[in-house]
Amino acid sequence: MPVFERLNDLLLRLASYPLWEVAVELVVIWLVVWAIVRFLRGTRAVGALRGLLIVLLLGTILTRVLGSGGASFQRLTYLYDRALALVAVALIVIFQPELRRGLIRLGEAPLFRVTRSQQAQIISAVVSAAEYLAKARFGAIIVIERHIGLRGVTEGGTTLDAEVSDRLLRCIFFPGSALHDLAVVIRGTRITAAGVQLPLAEPSDMPDPQLGSRHRAALGVTKDSDAVVVVVSEESGHVRLAERGRLSRPFSGPELAEELQRRLGRPGPGNGPKAEDGADEPSDMSVEEPAEAGRES
Repeated sequence: MPVFERLNDLLLRLASYPLWEVAVELVVIWLVVWAIVRFLRGTRAVGALRGLLIVLLLGTILTRVLGSGGASFQRLTYLYDRALALVAVALIVIFQPELRRGLIRLGEAPLFRVTRSQQAQIISAVVSAAEYLAKARFGAIIVIERHIGLRGVTEGGTTLDAEVSDRLLRCIFFPGSALHDLAVVIRGTRITAAGVQLPLAEPSDMPDPQLGSRHRAALGVTKDSDAVVVVVSEESGHVRLAERGRLSRPFSGPELAEELQRRLGRPGPGNGPKAEDGADEPSDMSVEEPAEAGRES
């Protein structure tokens, strides 16, 4: 049969290649596929990619394998070949947010270095402020910038360039303050801006429909950056972390300090949540408590 003949020809061609060359090529292909899957995991593009791969696989089997290279299903083969020309455009349109995010990550480099002692001071200030704000039921969003810059986001805020401190964070988010409703951005050891308007995530991205605009903003800024965001709900007093479009369960003060140390302490330019890595996914990242009465903002 033509199908078995084509498979036999393929096996014969593979047998003629050097074994080490085939092994290297397979490893490279596997690494590329793994990197793409890891990058897209947890995003809305995964469903579109899965559907596109299924269509391409079925089309290839029907037109190339069963169609004997064009001898059969000629009209389907013609349509399939023409449709492939549209795939490149479709990929750009469908995966535009993911492509933009990937190019941003490749082009960004860390512009600052934070020592371990400085990092411990920052975490201590953020945790202390978050505990106070949570106890007082004052809402807050604290964005900790890492390797992907947020200058485009902070341009609309109020420039501070102040040393990170517990007292300053409390003052900023105290009700009645002109800056308390929006976000604070920390870059290195400095609070670069306050009153920052963050992009909002889609309502469908929220793990709990009871969560409000603060949590949507926390998720929104993490979709296009590797920032870690501490968000305090004024309704429930819960303190959560957002990273790479994922929202954690509520943390206590000691848990928050431990999580910030773990996340901010990851070395390398690829800093980012391992919540998308499968095996390394922290168990608390996808755990949400049942919806509470009232809407958390």
